[in-house]
Amino acid sequence: MMRTIVIAGLAGLTLAGCGWTPGMRDRSELVAEPSPCMAKRFEVYFAEGEARLTQPALQAIGLTATQLQSCDIRSVKVVGLADAQGGAAANQTLSERRAVAVAEALVAAGWPTPAFEVIAAGDTGAVTADGTNEPLRRRTEVLVEAAPRA
Repeated sequence: MMRTIVIAGLAGLTLAGCGWTPGMRDRSELVAEPSPCMAKRFEVYFAEGEARLTQPALQAIGLTATQLQSCDIRSVKVVGLADAQGGAAANQTLSERRAVAVAEALVAAGWPTPAFEVIAAGDTGAVTADGTNEPLRRRTEVLVEAAPRA
């Protein structure tokens, strides 16, 4: 019985010490939330031969736009890519259409138009050195430079 009381007493003292320590500040003063206003990179994927944005693609664009709405968006680079299916000219046109579709969706989400650089790479680099076609090239890459507003 005495042993139970001593253990309970020590446990109570230990827990009491966790609640407050002299000189210890509030946790919110010690933990800082990271700023969303920094460089970001995300990709938007397309179906084979398509430049139409899917619902998940629009959601990804909307989410990123929401995350950066309080930031100063300094530049946005949208790079359209295509796989090696079809001819080089058709793939160049397809990658251009993909890049423009994503850029237009970002502008519709409220991003500043002058900040955009839209590039189309076509199927350049879509085939590996051993001749394998890279199907994950059916996408755009979006690179965003953002900073906190002054």
